[in-house]
Amino acid sequence: MSAVKKPAKIALAVAVAALLPALTAAPASAVANDDKPGTQGQPGKPADPGKAGKAGKSRKDPDPPPAAMSKVGGAQLGQPGTQVKLGAGAPVLPMDLTGRSWIVADAENGQVLASHNAHWRLPPASTLKMLFADTVLPKFPKTDVHTVIPADLEGMGEGSSIVPLHQNLPYTVHDLWLGVFLRSGNDAVHVLSAMNGGVPKTVQDMQAHADDLQALDTHVVSPDGYDAPGQVSSAYDLTLFARSGLQKKDFREYCSTASAKIPGPEGKNNERDYFEIQNTNRLLTGEPGLSPYKGIAGVKNGNTTNAGATFTGVAERDGRVLLVTVMNPDSSEGQAVYKEAARLLDWGFAAAGKVTPVGELVPPKSAAPSGAPLGSQPSADGARDTAKAAVTAKKGPGSGGIGTALAIAGGALVVVAAGVFLLNRRWPLPELVRRKR
Repeated sequence: MSAVKKPAKIALAVAVAALLPALTAAPASAVANDDKPGTQGQPGKPADPGKAGKAGKSRKDPDPPPAAMSKVGGAQLGQPGTQVKLGAGAPVLPMDLTGRSWIVADAENGQVLASHNAHWRLPPASTLKMLFADTVLPKFPKTDVHTVIPADLEGMGEGSSIVPLHQNLPYTVHDLWLGVFLRSGNDAVHVLSAMNGGVPKTVQDMQAHADDLQALDTHVVSPDGYDAPGQVSSAYDLTLFARSGLQKKDFREYCSTASAKIPGPEGKNNERDYFEIQNTNRLLTGEPGLSPYKGIAGVKNGNTTNAGATFTGVAERDGRVLLVTVMNPDSSEGQAVYKEAARLLDWGFAAAGKVTPVGELVPPKSAAPSGAPLGSQPSADGARDTAKAAVTAKKGPGSGGIGTALAIAGGALVVVAAGVFLLNRRWPLPELVRRKR
């Protein structure tokens, strides 16, 4: 394929949200088919240890990908199988990659470092909530208050993951988004959809936004990612959703939050107690047998009967920001979707600059080039200086973001240092918001 474009970069930088230190919490009791830590593969299709891939190769799937897939982002991405071009000194791909589809890309310049069936249209599970959030989150101020009514919760799939929210009680929009990102609550998705004019309108809005992002593998049927006939996406599209969502400060805050408190039912004297919810992204929070990934800053995980386990993550190391998506690993290894994502991130950080990109993450249709000469665009160094100034601004409640490393220290996740999240210059540059006390 032709060489991947390398346009000038501009920087968007913010501090990572203050991360609550709790690392373990019991999973939601209502989680039946979605976001089940430790569940792998598809029910009815037991994982076969013999299918674990050899170095650099994924499993041989009994249901093979199409011979020809979308070529958005480059012709090589439309080819089935593993796509990688190793250069001098580049490490080989990691062992035991069993995902039906995966991709690892540089979030700064959009270069796809390696992929496997990147455009295979598969059920997405709750990773589709990234598109939901990217579409709906800007529409309502986080301080708005909504009282949940029974009609808001109609149409949820049986066994849906829930926060839980309680009928006839008020919640802020901030509470609802915490429920979406941390607990993957389908009840919170349906309440926000009701606020947005209903599920059908929200699905229509999501599809229109996916089309603008050039996520052409995606067909939206339900806003929460619950299994539905015809609902599909791809590793490539899910990565586009993450990259677009991470342009938004609130999106960055929510997806990087490890735990938070949500108002519960009314108790004595009509007062409401608060209960803690924990992010089900196990690379962010960890659990026995799986440590949090150093540098992780979101984004979203999912698990349904048809989709199996899915995950999109973003991490920073030594000033480089990578995105990874893994869909439906077929492995007997516990927490396989996270472990395979971590292996791909490790490989990507080690391989960056030593591989020829096999494609690129395209910009939205609406982010057309301005036509300004390259010399009029901010330089990477200048952008980093601007980012540094923004990061050192005073922080307050509600601040959040990506572009920083999250490290393990003293048994807790801590913010190490603020960095920058560089984007293709064809993308719009949101305002850098200085935080107030």
